[in-house]
Amino acid sequence: MSLAQPLSVVTAGVFVAVLGVLIKYFGYVNLIAGYDPESVTDEDALAEFVGTRTLVIAGLTIAVGGLEYVRPSEGTPWYWVLYVALVLVLAGWIIRGARRYEA
Repeated sequence: MSLAQPLSVVTAGVFVAVLGVLIKYFGYVNLIAGYDPESVTDEDALAEFVGTRTLVIAGLTIAVGGLEYVRPSEGTPWYWVLYVALVLVLAGWIIRGARRYEA
């Protein structure tokens, strides 16, 4: 059993989690792509909204890394398909939802 792929997926998840923590708990809204300080009306609410969903994506990524370690397989397992679908939905939610904090 190779540890390379699960380890790289978990590492990516930890990196995304660090970004989520920096945004949500430390207010680093400048890490958000397309952030314009002149058009944002409530930075704290934006940080809470984007940071929380980023942490959910991080959790999903770490979970997929764990599944990849426990159940490695050839081809594309079902959990990767579900992961991609969920990340796309969450990313769309972040993009659309962040607009309500703009003037």
